[in-house]
Amino acid sequence: MAGEPLDAISGLAPEPTVRPGVLARLSGSFTLLILAGVVLVFSAINGGRFFNPANFQNIAVDAAQLLLLTVGVTFVIITAGIDLSVGSVLILSAVVAAKVMVRYAGEPAEVQAYQFPNQGTAIPLGLAAGVATGLTCGLANGLLITRLKMPSFIVTLGTLGIALGLAQLLSGGVNVPNVPPAVQQEIGLRELIAFEVGGQRLRLTPPVLIAFVVAVLAAVALNRTRFGRYTYAVGSNAAAARRVGIDVDRHLVKVYGLSGLLAGVAGGFDLLRFGTASVGSHQSDNLAAISAAVIGGTSLFGGLGTIGGSVIGAFIPAALRTGLVISRVQPFWQNVAIGAVLILAVFLDQRRRRVEERM
Repeated sequence: MAGEPLDAISGLAPEPTVRPGVLARLSGSFTLLILAGVVLVFSAINGGRFFNPANFQNIAVDAAQLLLLTVGVTFVIITAGIDLSVGSVLILSAVVAAKVMVRYAGEPAEVQAYQFPNQGTAIPLGLAAGVATGLTCGLANGLLITRLKMPSFIVTLGTLGIALGLAQLLSGGVNVPNVPPAVQQEIGLRELIAFEVGGQRLRLTPPVLIAFVVAVLAAVALNRTRFGRYTYAVGSNAAAARRVGIDVDRHLVKVYGLSGLLAGVAGGFDLLRFGTASVGSHQSDNLAAISAAVIGGTSLFGGLGTIGGSVIGAFIPAALRTGLVISRVQPFWQNVAIGAVLILAVFLDQRRRRVEERM
């Protein structure tokens, strides 16, 4: 997969495509085994408290937000880049969206009295502002990387701090108050489809549906469009991609813009789920998203990755978090677990690369 897109564009004789395909399938299978192992371990420890349909629904809701970040960083990592800023961009986008909603939902006195006469306009306006904020941050990352010729690690590490600092300045370091409750009650918790499983009522809510649609569209874009072929080509060999006429810098700006855009959508998810924007959470979501992408088969060296593997990978941190909460483990251990998963993911990526080089 790593060489195939570039060969298709350049017309050069392609390298054998069996090896990457086999490795991708093995990576996907191994990711499923890891997810199954996490489920089995927590099921053995907690029994029915973990292994039940209602809890799996909670994991799906939690994974939906992380999935958006994971899809974005998957595109970035395939280009041999990294985006460390997505967690902070999520927070900033959520804060901007909440502030816009509060500002336009009614007069200050009305909002203070918890009345929101204009919430029908304020809510979509706020969500759009949050998405636009994420897109702006992503484009800024791409432009800084391509125009200043700086490593993506340094640029996105810097914008991580900038986005988080701006969010804290806008919010005063606290949750944004007086967000119209309809954003959560009438949108985030809206029951699109409901059905009974094992005597428990399961619901499909908009965040889960949106995340699923985004994942499907991303998979189609990566595998069936020029945008996807260029993404693989840039990650496989940026110099060769330039020689065959690809505007690498322009494409990188688009890829980082996409990552920021999806982080902005994830920021909107925060309001849909919790009805407020918090600056004290999601600061480790960048590590979780990168871990999910890499353990799902996306190579940190670029040129290799699938959306399907990243989708499976996104459920691993979500299942870990839920399992640790149910096990009544201190929340601080969640970051330890996610960090361990990241180390494991990088180790597996290096092993996979060595195997590929030997074949």
